[in-house]
Amino acid sequence: MKVLIIGGEGQLGSSLSQQIQNETFAQFEITTMNELDLSKEENIKEFFEHTDFNYVVNCTAYTAVDKAESDRVMARLINAKAIQWIGRHAAEKKAGVIHVSTDYVFSGEGNTPLSPREPVNPTSVYGTTKAEGEQLLAMENNQSIIIRTSWLYSEYGNNFMKTMLKLGSEKETINVVYDQIGTPTYAGDLAAAILHILRKTAADAQNFVPGIYHYSNEGVCSWYDFASMIFKIKGLNCFINPVLSDAFPSVAKRPVYSVLDKKKIRQQFGLTVPFWVNSLENCIKNI
Repeated sequence: MKVLIIGGEGQLGSSLSQQIQNETFAQFEITTMNELDLSKEENIKEFFEHTDFNYVVNCTAYTAVDKAESDRVMARLINAKAIQWIGRHAAEKKAGVIHVSTDYVFSGEGNTPLSPREPVNPTSVYGTTKAEGEQLLAMENNQSIIIRTSWLYSEYGNNFMKTMLKLGSEKETINVVYDQIGTPTYAGDLAAAILHILRKTAADAQNFVPGIYHYSNEGVCSWYDFASMIFKIKGLNCFINPVLSDAFPSVAKRPVYSVLDKKKIRQQFGLTVPFWVNSLENCIKNI
């Protein structure tokens, strides 16, 4: 089995790159945004025509949530149109797609864990373009697995955990919102889940079951709780002042509640999902 990974330079792509080094169940090829410009369909078509693969894992996205509000054209190009083209030209090769989406496709106005069957209702350009990308991919390629995730962090790139580690070592007091509820997702765990699905697929192609799935770590917390646990694990003495979201005005609206229901992905693929605190401890140890 041959697998193409698009977006090898991001948090998830970097985590996948690290983990596939010891995998023998498939041959992997990793490409970055510099090597594959997703802004033009002909680029994707030509690249796919000259690349041999059975499955493609797309880790790329336009993730600048606030900037997307004024950069709608580019956000839609990368989050929606490019995903349509990936699905279309993968289908021409009879190749399946694993695509990573986001909790931002929901309004975040509920108070119970969100199942994959929940109707999407995005409130930002980022969420709207990601939702459109899901729909276009499903239309173009009926062998597509869409995995929505939330609050992604890792040893790589810029993320909330690394920002907190920096601020916690530099400041005596910081403000962190406590009225946004969700679950952190360690990119290393999401990468392992994707590889688990691919490994089962290599053993039997029938194990690749298309559809929409949710994946984050287990448990529930606020951003304040997340920051507090980061400081506790690292032994930082910075005081965290819990504040309302209003203290951090943003251009794009954030989901207030985005806890994802993981039952479907656990049952379908036999996955064990780690508790968010345990994964956070592992990530901090790796830095």
